[in-house]
Amino acid sequence: MERISEINQQVNKNDVNKKDTLTITDRKGNTFELKIHNNEFIQANDLLKVGLKDEGVLRSYDPGYMNTICCTSKISYIDGDKGILEYRGYPIEQLAEKSNFLEVAFLLIYGELPTPSQFQLWKNKIQTHTFVHQDINQMMKSFRYDAHPMGMLVSTIAATSTFHPEANPALSGQNIYEDSTVRNKQIHRILGNITTIAANCYRHRIGRSHNKPHPKLDYVENFLFMLDRLNENKYLPHPKLVKALDILFILHAEHELNCSTAAVRHLCSSGVDVYSCISGAAAALYGPKHGGANEAVLRMLNQIGKKENIPQFIQDVKDRKKLLFGFGHRVYKSYDPRAKIIKRVADEVFEIVGKEPLVEIAIELEKIALSDEYFVKRKLYPNVDFYSGVIYKAMGFPTDMFPVLFTIPRVAGWLAHWNEFVNDPENKIVRPRQNYQGLANKDYVDISQRQEKSSYLDAYKSATSRRRQVSVEYTAQRKESKQNATQA
Repeated sequence: MERISEINQQVNKNDVNKKDTLTITDRKGNTFELKIHNNEFIQANDLLKVGLKDEGVLRSYDPGYMNTICCTSKISYIDGDKGILEYRGYPIEQLAEKSNFLEVAFLLIYGELPTPSQFQLWKNKIQTHTFVHQDINQMMKSFRYDAHPMGMLVSTIAATSTFHPEANPALSGQNIYEDSTVRNKQIHRILGNITTIAANCYRHRIGRSHNKPHPKLDYVENFLFMLDRLNENKYLPHPKLVKALDILFILHAEHELNCSTAAVRHLCSSGVDVYSCISGAAAALYGPKHGGANEAVLRMLNQIGKKENIPQFIQDVKDRKKLLFGFGHRVYKSYDPRAKIIKRVADEVFEIVGKEPLVEIAIELEKIALSDEYFVKRKLYPNVDFYSGVIYKAMGFPTDMFPVLFTIPRVAGWLAHWNEFVNDPENKIVRPRQNYQGLANKDYVDISQRQEKSSYLDAYKSATSRRRQVSVEYTAQRKESKQNATQA
């Protein structure tokens, strides 16, 4: 909001006569002047002034929050038209080039880059909390052998809240998070736990025992260590792979009020514990429209198969026969700044582990799409998902781990918004309005008098259920036949 205020001051100097109100005339001819705040928005509550009591009040209708501001934040800034992404005012390009993930996490949560002493303390606090409770480890071993890593991650984060009742507002008082030291403890714990939980999900998926965290390795390095160490006494992940993943973590750490981040604020507004907030956000990220997008890119590239098939695929997209994943964005109407950085990271990864065959298809697809008027006119540029999936595949991650790799860094952004929301004097429990179009004033009908209009109870039956059902029906028929024969 400070950025907006500064811009407004410049605008006001250039145009002192500019009107700062919105004039609305209702159906009765009454005129209302609503103040335009920060040269950008009106207060939704100001609409309550418009209309008569007997007719109700005027409200705005905005499914998906396409044009709704629900909070004031200082964490990240996006200019979708210009392809700008900044964390606390720092361009994402500078942070990816010069910083590291833990430093960026500190920046997002506390608003400034740490000093050397602050960073060392911050790093030590988080590394200390990479060790999770033994009961959590044991619980994770009870998941089915084929459980999806993201399902395990969401469930385990939620279960973690039961290990810390002292940090639960429902159990220890709704004002406990007003104490910054209590909030900091949960921040250290969650950032530390998340890499260990994620690594355990992967190890469980491939049928291997969990690795304990290494106390002397850095954050991302330790994560890769827990993923891949077998029986080596001295195992260290390749430093270039560590750096590549560290950059990807920075790029995925925060992105304003996306679906999962909005979920954090929504849940936090009820006063629920932070572990439930983060678990709920991870569940939102689990959705294919959000965290599963890079997996969709990979499936698309596999479907194309080879470069020679790209022209036909492009035509199929234009004819609405197929979908193009990894291009376009809800916010960005130009090249996603993160995609440019990831493209450079991809080249460095391929030098170490070899070039993923799909990258040739990806490069050619990007080249053709960016030169095609159909896509340029619609401002469909590559986004962060386009290359990140290819990189993860080249690094040997199975596709069902992609959303987990997305979740780890995004936890930093979620915690930043949680911390900001708790301190926000405007924080109110979220309670949107609805546009009710249902029936009214119906009289109750006794069950014996009701007429069945349609079937509500049909449900999908698996092949196993159908096999059992026909056997049950056969058994019943056979029993009935025997009874009839006996009576005869």
